Amino acid sequence: MNKSLPVVVLGAGPVGLAAAAHLIQRGLKFVVLEAGPSVGTSLLHYGHVRLFSPWRYNVDRVMASLLTASGWAAPPDDGLPTAKEVVEQVLLPFARLPAVASALQLDTRVVSISREGFDKVKSAGREAAPFVIRAVRHGEAITLKAGAVIDATGTWFTPNPLGANGLPADGEAEHASRIAYGIPDVLGAQRARYAGHRTLVVGDGHSAANALLDLARLAQAEPNTTLAWAVRSTTPPRAFGGEDADALQARGQLGSELRRLRDRGGLSFYSGVRVSAVQTAGDGRMTVLGIGADGQPVRIQGIDEIICATGQRPDLSWLSELRVKLDPWLESAEALGPLIDPNLHSCGTVRPHGHRELSHPERDFYTVGVKSYGRAPTFLMATGFEQVRSVVAALDGDLAAADRVELDLPETGVCSAAPALASEGAEGCCGGPPRRNAAACCVLDEDKKAAGEAGCGCGPAAPATAGGATATRCCG
Repeated sequence: MNKSLPVVVLGAGPVGLAAAAHLIQRGLKFVVLEAGPSVGTSLLHYGHVRLFSPWRYNVDRVMASLLTASGWAAPPDDGLPTAKEVVEQVLLPFARLPAVASALQLDTRVVSISREGFDKVKSAGREAAPFVIRAVRHGEAITLKAGAVIDATGTWFTPNPLGANGLPADGEAEHASRIAYGIPDVLGAQRARYAGHRTLVVGDGHSAANALLDLARLAQAEPNTTLAWAVRSTTPPRAFGGEDADALQARGQLGSELRRLRDRGGLSFYSGVRVSAVQTAGDGRMTVLGIGADGQPVRIQGIDEIICATGQRPDLSWLSELRVKLDPWLESAEALGPLIDPNLHSCGTVRPHGHRELSHPERDFYTVGVKSYGRAPTFLMATGFEQVRSVVAALDGDLAAADRVELDLPETGVCSAAPALASEGAEGCCGGPPRRNAAACCVLDEDKKAAGEAGCGCGPAAPATAGGATATRCCG
């Protein structure tokens, strides 16, 4: 990396600011660009939501060290903050530190990145050329040069649509005023929108769970408030998670509460529904159309509001002139794809990883944070903190520190939604202790590779070995 130029960090959320903390610690020049009007803009968008991970997982240790030196008092390790409290109690105080404030540019949206004098095709001399970043700050076009770029822009503001085919459902745009994406503040600022109405929640992750449980609480207080829930899967919804087996108690409780709500008939539940269209019925209410698991048409009628909680996807539009290598369907950093692919497993736990997995053919460009997971559904803040620790160490030339593992994540208590995908007894199959062999995805795979065999990989079961044994597929 050309250390005469700054490292430009894109995004001033928890992971982007953690990157800034590590850059400060190592004495590297940096600039942080944030598209929103405040640090933590994405978190403020769902600021009312209480996180299921306690404070100990939500504050980067180097950031905490820099804050403590300024007189900051750390929140209790076991407390469960709201997203807004993370911004107010950590990100804003950190942004006010002189070393951060002087490098932070708010209301600055990146529109494109390239290499000075090089388009995507040209190779000779490319790695020595600085990055050129074009952005719009307060409505004015600006250009910056960088020695390295850390993309921590997240995915929150690019939600997936209602359509099960990845495209907006027919009529989705026309009904935009009655469709909310993510986790609206049902019990607070948007109470009047949902009170006394019938709301359909589409999606089976934690965002859907939060929205449904808030709607259920609203229904207890507001007459005629009803709710419906539609998921694409025919297996138990992912939002139920590991329940009592989850190492994060609040995450397990979220799933248990949602299961109880469904089982006692507190909502209308539709499984195996692939949404295709939204229409307005004769009474002015909406009808959601889809295809059921049996291939037959499904009609969900009498809907006043829709909450689309079908996940998010990364914005790749401004990366077209960079050489990035992504998983072909998740759009995650390529090396992470087999570890987080929801087609193989539903674990929220992924083995620790760092600069090697997060790099691209474009040298000194890294994707970190939730964006590094692409369209995959689960990410913990602590994973992002470990990512940027490793990446910044690599940019500083300290490969010993960059390759060192310094993360221990809580297990989710659930592996694959399809039990046949998991090798029974394969300790750490979905994350757990880091593998000695970085190319291995689970204990079985690692042991086979250590013996000089091909391993089982992360896909279909491997063919029978010479001894006649068949390797069972691991789950990530």
